[in-house]
Amino acid sequence: MVKITYVEADGRSYEIEAPEGWSLMEAAFHNGVEGIEAECGGACNCATCHVYVDERYLDKLPPVGPTEDEMLECTAAERRPNSRLSCQIELGAELDGMVVDLPETQL
Repeated sequence: MVKITYVEADGRSYEIEAPEGWSLMEAAFHNGVEGIEAECGGACNCATCHVYVDERYLDKLPPVGPTEDEMLECTAAERRPNSRLSCQIELGAELDGMVVDLPETQL
């Protein structure tokens, strides 16, 4: 299991555990985390699962692919250097303890 903390824009946080192999978006969805809409269900066809990844974990993630990069241009909230789509991040042991901040809006 991988422990992840999601922090809402208002400071509320959700600390959850999810199985390795799930996406960061799936972990949020299955654990009732508010703030991730995931309208496309993880198909990298929208930008409603946008998160800001704690910079200590960025080098542990695969690079942003071209489709994700294109979708990140469509986020409702500001795109930052640590912006990622949570549907594109697969949970593994190396991400245990990761913190992600959620933007003020996804829509």
